[in-house]
Amino acid sequence: MFNKKTIEDIDVSGKKVLVRVDFNVPLDSNLNVTDNTRIKLAIPTINYLTNKGAKVILMSHLGRPKDAPDDKFRLDPAAKELEKLIGKPVKKFNETYSEEIKDYINDKMQFGEIVILENLRFNPGEKKNDPEFAEKLSSLADIYVNDAFGAAHRAHASITGVASFLPAVAGFLMKKEVEVLSSLLENPARPFTAVLGGSKVSDKILVIQNLLNKVDCLILGGGMTYTFLKAQGYEIGKSICEDDQLDYASNMIKAAKENKVKLLLPIDIIVAKEFKDDSDKKNVNINEIPSNWEGMGIGQKTVRMYKEEIAKAKTIFWNGPMGVFEFDNFAESTKEIASAIAESNAVTVVGGGDTLAAIKKFKLEGKFSHVSSGGGASMEFLEGKVLPGVAALLDK
Repeated sequence: MFNKKTIEDIDVSGKKVLVRVDFNVPLDSNLNVTDNTRIKLAIPTINYLTNKGAKVILMSHLGRPKDAPDDKFRLDPAAKELEKLIGKPVKKFNETYSEEIKDYINDKMQFGEIVILENLRFNPGEKKNDPEFAEKLSSLADIYVNDAFGAAHRAHASITGVASFLPAVAGFLMKKEVEVLSSLLENPARPFTAVLGGSKVSDKILVIQNLLNKVDCLILGGGMTYTFLKAQGYEIGKSICEDDQLDYASNMIKAAKENKVKLLLPIDIIVAKEFKDDSDKKNVNINEIPSNWEGMGIGQKTVRMYKEEIAKAKTIFWNGPMGVFEFDNFAESTKEIASAIAESNAVTVVGGGDTLAAIKKFKLEGKFSHVSSGGGASMEFLEGKVLPGVAALLDK
């Protein structure tokens, strides 16, 4: 249940509407957009506003510029991509704010038209949530719409600051993301299985803690599993390990038992002599990892065990690869688990980040019930945190 107001709860006709989108898209060396997914996801909200006769003022960040203009991070490629996708002109400004921009919006811009401001992170006031910068942005519009779920966990000027100056409502993407992730935590079809991978336990601590109260089965893969194996007394060779998380790993194994959650850890591992794609490799049981080799992913027996569990699930949340999928020589375990999730009859929800890269690599786009546009935001939501960008919106 989404208890915040959306663009459908407010009159936007004939209004100037400032929309925070997430156009933080990858660019190639020629500054062409290589994946337009995030731009496509914003289109339903943009079309709704233009069709209602609003002046649509888009704003976004892109990359990590150092609080100053940088040609590598200008939003021109994103503006051109949007123009192509939406079939309407998109006027791009070269500043985040100026009196000239304000005058253009007030006097020259027609209702139903779209403009986009320059990269918000060119202004140091964005990440500092500077009230003066937020007020300037707000002065361009009558209404604020946040449709950037991927940035909703950041208390930045364009996310929370603007909401203190203008009526603030959600766009369609924001609403959908919150509804889907809320349903995982509040009322999932059971059995509910979470599949968590990635390299660091520390990145997933709070998610694991929160999900242990929600899931029926927790499947762990990727680099973080070596910390769990070492905590159980296994020799892990040169595998990645967070020694400061060993106690935590032991406690989570105990907590899973206490909560009657089935916790699945690898029973065999693919190991390599060196961390490179063409390294020698072998599949070994977890009690046979050679001291001078390192783990690169879950083994074949583990893959079969995980796939059997995935097949039983009615709801699956997946975040993180099962191994070093970037190397083709070690991609198979992640590919098999990703395909098993995609082919299951469950409601399948995928967190962002590296998981999206895996989906793209294995050509599994469109095979999941919901793929979150925000890696960090979706994980913080599942940790049980209140996202600043959602909290700042008007209550219904």
